[in-house]
Amino acid sequence: MGKLVQVATNTVTSPVSSVEFVSKITTDDVYMVASNNITLSTDSALLSMQLMIGSTPQGTANYDKAGKLLRADTTFGNVSSVNDTFGYYDTILGTATQEQANFIYYFYNLNNSSEYSFFSVENVFRNNSSVLQGLAGGGVYTVAEAHNGLKFYASTGNIASGTFTLYKVL
Repeated sequence: MGKLVQVATNTVTSPVSSVEFVSKITTDDVYMVASNNITLSTDSALLSMQLMIGSTPQGTANYDKAGKLLRADTTFGNVSSVNDTFGYYDTILGTATQEQANFIYYFYNLNNSSEYSFFSVENVFRNNSSVLQGLAGGGVYTVAEAHNGLKFYASTGNIASGTFTLYKVL
């Protein structure tokens, strides 16, 4: 992978229901989303991601994912699910000041209607119990269709703050 070309950025300074990159995936390149200082407005909410077609999030039960969860308070664990309605992992955040998430996603085959869309993710977060955790994993959306956008949202409440930046990887 060569250089990163910034496509769009969204900085949340007051609560929003979601952060969307609508119709921003326009080529067959690899795309990356980097985020930092993500906080949620509701305690014990899950930070989630969905692929989009136009302005419509794909919330069907076609996300398969697996990863290794590293925890500061105990040994590592495995996380996985099949036929889920979103493409993110065990990132449950609280509302305390230090409880926030940072992640990097890579997306593959998003613009290709004859292939599944794949993603890999690395994140570090302090969860709703104030435990530092990290995750490395990946997933696939098991429908061959082109996706031209991404949606990030909280399972309950809103995204309270943070920055999301979409890059094209050349």
